[in-house]
Amino acid sequence: MRFSSHKSPAHPARRAFLWLAALGGASLAARPGVVLAASEKTDLTPDQALARLKEGNANFVTDAPYRAAQGRERRLEIARGQKPFAVLVGCSDSRVPPELLFGRGLGELFIVRVAGNTVDRAALGSIEYAVAELGVPLVVVLGHERCGAVMAAVEVYQKGTVLPGAIGEMVEPIIPAVVRARAQGGDLVEMAVKENARTTAARLRTEGPILAEAVGTGRLKIVAASYDLDDGRVDFLDGA
Repeated sequence: MRFSSHKSPAHPARRAFLWLAALGGASLAARPGVVLAASEKTDLTPDQALARLKEGNANFVTDAPYRAAQGRERRLEIARGQKPFAVLVGCSDSRVPPELLFGRGLGELFIVRVAGNTVDRAALGSIEYAVAELGVPLVVVLGHERCGAVMAAVEVYQKGTVLPGAIGEMVEPIIPAVVRARAQGGDLVEMAVKENARTTAARLRTEGPILAEAVGTGRLKIVAASYDLDDGRVDFLDGA
């Protein structure tokens, strides 16, 4: 490979990725007995990754026995490198733990969680990292029944409630989904939960060249879903 002596500066995002990789490698290399593995990525297609999540949730709902990848051997394996097969954009709610809902183990899901499962620039960068550097083929935006952040957004919309501290800023991105949900009829909170997940998923498909390009070439699928707190079922929306 030939290199020019007049190189242009690396893109800031690329420099950040290289810095993180160097830092992680140095940390592992300093540990006696740990051999760094070559960078690996999942070989699952978007549809295969989605099918794996659906199967895991079906086992969770029926209390079917399953063996998640965990324990000492698994810890040592993924200490050398990670290759998650899905990004899960979820709510911080303690009742919605992604690995349990989908029957997954250590190193299988790349998780971004914030109340109301919205995405700011930092979260978007995390998702782009998972897709561009880790080769993740699937992103799931997961809302859930009786979401407190969505309920707060409904309060703001209907009653003009002023929320304290940074909570109002956290809830603000959900309000447009509440407006659209109202036009659909039905229970406003539950409809807004699903509309909010759809809104975030739609935004991810178009906002930023990394995700848009991956979706356009078929390497990535981004879907919305909603979790039922009572029966444990994840409903993938819009035919996903």
